Amino acid sequence: MKIKAEISVHTAIDEIGRDAWDACNAAADYADNPFTAYDFLQSLEESGCVSPRTGWAPHHLSVRDAAGEIAGVMPLYLKSHSQGEYVFDHAWANAYQQAGGDYYPKLQAAVPFSPVTGPRLLVRDGAPRAEAQAILLAGARTLCGRLGASSLHVTFPLESEWRAMGEQGLLLRQDQQYHWENAGYSTFEDFLAALSSSRRKTIRRERRDAQAELEIIAVSGAELTEEHWDAFFAFYMDTGARKWGRPYLNRRFFSLLGERMADKVVLVLARREGRWIAGALNLMGRDTLYGRNWGALEHVPFLHFELCYYQAIEQAILRGLKRVEAGAQGEHKIARGYLPSPVYSAHWIADRALREPVARYLEQERMAVQSEMALLEAEYSPFRED
Repeated sequence: MKIKAEISVHTAIDEIGRDAWDACNAAADYADNPFTAYDFLQSLEESGCVSPRTGWAPHHLSVRDAAGEIAGVMPLYLKSHSQGEYVFDHAWANAYQQAGGDYYPKLQAAVPFSPVTGPRLLVRDGAPRAEAQAILLAGARTLCGRLGASSLHVTFPLESEWRAMGEQGLLLRQDQQYHWENAGYSTFEDFLAALSSSRRKTIRRERRDAQAELEIIAVSGAELTEEHWDAFFAFYMDTGARKWGRPYLNRRFFSLLGERMADKVVLVLARREGRWIAGALNLMGRDTLYGRNWGALEHVPFLHFELCYYQAIEQAILRGLKRVEAGAQGEHKIARGYLPSPVYSAHWIADRALREPVARYLEQERMAVQSEMALLEAEYSPFRED
């Protein structure tokens, strides 16, 4: 199959369509990532969370094969700020603007508001992947020039994409998250048995204290109702208002998510005497449970650990999933069985005056991150040393 070296730019994902987009997202090694599914990205657009008004203007790319069928796509946005990305370039923007340059707009290949690893150069099974990816990437760089964008940023790509982008001249950045791996556990107690005695005792105590006088349930699929989403949205808004002032997602988005992707949702909720007080939202891929948002209307000791980490582990074991990715940041996750795992981004900066110092910085940063990951796991891993 040959690829046409022609790129189309789409200012709404609707222009590409569900069938064509999801055929690319369903490639064998993408694990049907729910965040790059058409329904997730289109729900962000339809709800108005992603739009030129919010500083996320869709400019998705597509490439076709010789028969005229879409063979590859790239989720791409023209950004007027650096919010909602979880890969921080504010220092680059400030330095460039102080030197008289315009850092914004920039192009961002990402899933908005979601620090989740997944494909960013999506190519349909049977199409020549390397060729299609190279065309998409070249198209994004060309689009930078046409739109007057300072740079292109590809955040949380697959490692294979990251390495390929490095070979094509993009600057490589590495960071870390904390992921839990399922070592064939049948129950949560099996997982605990793999930990040191002190960690087992601590986790049991935390779970006991968190669950006291509460009912905790996991809701998915047809069981999800608007009542559940109303409750969760209240938690989400409370957390967002306290952390960053303006939550990114609106109530309409969660209704669309429940309507279109209920089978991918695992919503863990806690209630006291019939009143919902806290919740955590997870999405499922083929082999991974992704923790995304959480919130609570009252303080309960260790409830955050229970809903976001321990319940996620239980759900992953129950559903036969290989891992839990619990989102950005948080060294406290290590003691709960979530170990350091690399995450990636790649950056193309048009102006050499900015590109060269950023390249030097990223080289030093990668070495520091790799050393820190090794140190954290060696010093703080909760697993038994057999």
